[in-house]
Amino acid sequence: MKRLITFITLLLCAITTAQNINDVLRYSTENIQGSARFQSMGGAFGALGGDLSALNVNPAGAAVFSNSQFGISGTAYTRDNDASYFDGLNNTRLTSLEFNQIGGVIVFKNREESQWKKLSIAVNYDLNQNFDNEFFVAGNGTEGIDNYFLDYAQGVPFGSILLQDGEFLEDAYLDIGAQQGFSDQQTFLGYYGGIIDPVDETDNNNTVYVSNSDYTTINQEFSRRTSGYNSKFVVNGAAQYGENLYLGASLNFHTILYDRYDQLNEGDFDASSPNQFTRFDNYLHTEGNGFSFSLGAIGKINDFVRLGASYQSPTWYRLTDDLAQRINSDFADDNINFINFDIVNLFEAYNVKTPGKLTGSLALVFGKNGLLSFDYGYQDMSTARLKPESDPSFSVVNNTISNQLGTVSSFRVGGEYRLKRFSLRGGYRYEQSPFASGNIIGDLNGISGGLGINFGNNRLDLALNRTEQQVSENLFDTGISTPAIIDRINTNVTLGYTVNF
Repeated sequence: MKRLITFITLLLCAITTAQNINDVLRYSTENIQGSARFQSMGGAFGALGGDLSALNVNPAGAAVFSNSQFGISGTAYTRDNDASYFDGLNNTRLTSLEFNQIGGVIVFKNREESQWKKLSIAVNYDLNQNFDNEFFVAGNGTEGIDNYFLDYAQGVPFGSILLQDGEFLEDAYLDIGAQQGFSDQQTFLGYYGGIIDPVDETDNNNTVYVSNSDYTTINQEFSRRTSGYNSKFVVNGAAQYGENLYLGASLNFHTILYDRYDQLNEGDFDASSPNQFTRFDNYLHTEGNGFSFSLGAIGKINDFVRLGASYQSPTWYRLTDDLAQRINSDFADDNINFINFDIVNLFEAYNVKTPGKLTGSLALVFGKNGLLSFDYGYQDMSTARLKPESDPSFSVVNNTISNQLGTVSSFRVGGEYRLKRFSLRGGYRYEQSPFASGNIIGDLNGISGGLGINFGNNRLDLALNRTEQQVSENLFDTGISTPAIIDRINTNVTLGYTVNF
């Protein structure tokens, strides 16, 4: 039996298909769900504070708490994806449960005569992103996976990808990836997977390849399943100065875990086609950590009006990827099954720098009867970067980011009406597409509502929020140019419990 292999490559991970503009966007975009009260009001808490998840918008919000508090929230996530691809339309729904927020704040009141009235120390855990998702497409496409392998293969000398005497197929697959690069490795996989052949198999210097599949259209089925999270752990300090000014700062520690499994099946080739079926699977695993900081202030203009301003620094991530693949077809090598998900390409660590963000906020407080709140956020997505920037592959992606991404404006509006022990809440959220053209990823729109019941020293909150966004998902980074068009509808139901001390 051939041995199990896991090999650490010597090449930078930009050689793989793992790093592109969409992957950078994945870690640059926050979609904090937060506490139930936070969600039900659309996250518009920049000038309000007094909620643990509000620390993600404005760290000065911790100084608004009048007493120590602990809160926890759990969410039922429902992902509903309508996906179209050529003549096919499919729906996929996925539901998951998560504890998405937990934290607490301790408030120290100054009993002495001083302008510094209050000091608050808070810690909070929130999900920036829940990556659990799935979509499926099926249709009669005009570009098969043979184009993916042909794009990588043209120009690769045939002799450089051939097995050596006594060499195992999986050994050669990993060695070629480590020593020659991703293009040569995919050429090797396409050839021994039976998808492509050199024009002249007798010439080791051959650099031109042809497909083993004949078709005008082919039936394609593709599924993508993702899981994991991008979480934020906040350590916050905030203080109240005088009667009308609140100041705060946070240190933010981020953790990323992301898994993506892609599966492609092709069939219904022309009757004369040498190859009649293809299956190609890819499994990508990413994990790492990041750091950011934030600063903020809230000012009471009077008993009615509050203003807030905050700065969220860039987040500096350090990530690692590993990639596993498997392939099969009519013409595949007899030993092709030894290249499977046990054979893993590990890649050097790399860095992602996400853009900073500025937020301005306004709140109108109607005494004990309720409130209205508005947040405006500004972020320049074109400043996101893969690092080290000296790497040629990263430089290509960074140029694409600079040319295609633009500034993003976001708006959040929330309101709360209090009736004795009950609170009725509602909110609206809008976020521009990060692409300057507005294509590929569309604008995001969300509505929310909720109910709170106050029992004195504790409170129970329920929130329902729904967001909708259209995105174009490329099945592969090259070879198949037609994307799947997906209408993403995310519906979350959150239950939160808060206790005051």
